Amino acid sequence: MMNQDALIRRDAETTRDSQDAPDPSDSVRIGPAGWSYADWAGLVYPKPKPRGFNEIEFLAHYFDTIEINTSFYQPLRAEHCRQWIAKVSGNPRFLFTAKLWKRFTHQNLPSLEDEREVRAGFEVLRDAGKLGAILLQFPFSFHRDPENTAYLDSLLKRFADFSLAVEVRHASWNEVGFYAMLYARGAGFCNIDQPLIGRSLRPTEHVTASIGYVRLHGRRYDTWFSDDPELPRSERYNYLYNEEELEPWARRIDTVARRTKNTFVLTNNHYLGKSAVNALQLISVLRGAKVNVPEPLRQHYPQLELIAREPSRVPTLFPLSLPASRK
Repeated sequence: MMNQDALIRRDAETTRDSQDAPDPSDSVRIGPAGWSYADWAGLVYPKPKPRGFNEIEFLAHYFDTIEINTSFYQPLRAEHCRQWIAKVSGNPRFLFTAKLWKRFTHQNLPSLEDEREVRAGFEVLRDAGKLGAILLQFPFSFHRDPENTAYLDSLLKRFADFSLAVEVRHASWNEVGFYAMLYARGAGFCNIDQPLIGRSLRPTEHVTASIGYVRLHGRRYDTWFSDDPELPRSERYNYLYNEEELEPWARRIDTVARRTKNTFVLTNNHYLGKSAVNALQLISVLRGAKVNVPEPLRQHYPQLELIAREPSRVPTLFPLSLPASRK
């Protein structure tokens, strides 16, 4: 049996010829996980919102992907998917990714009817050429054992007609047999950044398919596993990566992109628009260029001035203080 390094090298050779490949940043799509957050009003989005304003259409001016989170809680409605496709039409590079319904990943009790329901929306996105991948996101409690491995394999076969990526969080999955299974099924591995507590899976740059996937959750060690009912759930994602923390991830993303056809990078530290800030910073680093920045966001995060393509339309008389990188 091949060791892990050999498996990764084989995948690199078969998924992409790096000598003939274009700039790897061209195949990378970076954006936030989710878009409907009340605390983004006046931070990411203008407040009040202009007549006819649409959040997805707005974000598609700045990002080439968004991860659909609502699909984790319930199946997508086909009519909503058609509306979203129309709203991102101004950005030809744009592709959605979407999380699989939690009934498949957190409850393990899906029926054939459940599968038909989740496929309805996914198929609309896929048939329009706007679905980059479906993410099978499993919780930390999902450990590698024969039963869970068999169940995961059954899901990969069940949805094999879609591009898939798998996110696991427990270090028990960091075994060559798991990566070999993903490779055999043509499923991508989701490289994650998360608070490293106990046997949390550490940062990686693995490739097991023609798609790469990266998710940054933030590093709120104090709230990640908190069961305090008084603590808002958003505090888990209340974290702003600084430049020194993003730089190693930019290198990992570049490595993944050189071995894949498409790579999706999603920032999940969404509280107060911090996912949008870090997504823009990663885009700038990987492209080696300045980027368009939403006007409301730059007013609250002055560090974005360093990467903004255009000067602010709202001049300030005094320098704005930098927000804390955490909390």
